[in-house]
Amino acid sequence: MSQQVLLSKSLPELTTWVENQGQPAYRAKQLHQWLYAKSIHSLDSVTVFPKQWREKMAEYPVGRSTIHHQTVATDKTRKYLLRLNDGLIIETVGIPSSKRLTVCVSSQVGCPMACNFCATGQGGFTRNLQAYEIVDQVLTVQEDFGERVSHVVFMGMGEPLINLDEVIASLESLNQNVGIGQRSLTLSTVGLPNKIAQLAAYHLQVTLAVSLHASNQTLREQLIPGAQNYHLDTLLKDCRDYVKTTGRRISFEYVLLAGVNDSIWEAQELAQKLKGFQCHVNLIPYNPVQEAPYKRPSPGTIKAFSEVLDKMGVAVSVRYSRGLDTDAACGQLRASRLPVT
Repeated sequence: MSQQVLLSKSLPELTTWVENQGQPAYRAKQLHQWLYAKSIHSLDSVTVFPKQWREKMAEYPVGRSTIHHQTVATDKTRKYLLRLNDGLIIETVGIPSSKRLTVCVSSQVGCPMACNFCATGQGGFTRNLQAYEIVDQVLTVQEDFGERVSHVVFMGMGEPLINLDEVIASLESLNQNVGIGQRSLTLSTVGLPNKIAQLAAYHLQVTLAVSLHASNQTLREQLIPGAQNYHLDTLLKDCRDYVKTTGRRISFEYVLLAGVNDSIWEAQELAQKLKGFQCHVNLIPYNPVQEAPYKRPSPGTIKAFSEVLDKMGVAVSVRYSRGLDTDAACGQLRASRLPVT
């Protein structure tokens, strides 16, 4: 259950709250606009409210974080350290392009999955984020850029399916309150037993991105310790069932690690497993972090791996991450946090 803050509440919920405060129902529409379109941090900022009520409610928690630190990469990607109300720090990334503004959000403080090539996974886990803390990340980026966010990817810190209830609530709020289409929302997961089926039951139109990173169970367990509890064949069966239930194509994420999972035979093995699947593979050349000994494959190796998938009938693209020079790229976010004060 989310803390009783205003952010992430729907218009009906805000109407109930406003009426409980002794105010007319129409003030809920005003509050909804100021929360999601104007990104207020305090009710005292809502100038259409009566001054006396604004002053009385000035300390009521809206649910906004504060920017603790910000860096800007040469490609204009912005990485934010956001300080939450309990003093913990999460990382969020704003990724602009000529046609869109994408936000990479975190769903947890840290991550318990411990993937050994990922900086977040090496930093440990503190807690799940609440729905309003996820929505706040999008509003923070939107406010800082001064333009509307068009896409959101749950590819920051954390494993979203562990925090499924709050993630679903945040997806609904981003869609209904912030106005981002469901098909512009992407949820990334390494996969957890039974959770993909639970997600499918919501019949959302969001994009599901499943992180494979290996073409066989043995190697996947080495890279993702939690994979020992969820066999690759079972994961892929659950993914096929997800496609049947939702009608939505799945994206598979595959981080290419030099000399580890980037050989021709591993590309062939992966293609065999995905044959006839309504899916798309995103190959991600590894982004180096201090916490791991891996290296990025050569351009030739990346091209050869991609060509094998393509020739074997698997839709594939190579995704080169943004924000590399500020450690804002895929796998580089760290579980940065401060003591609670």
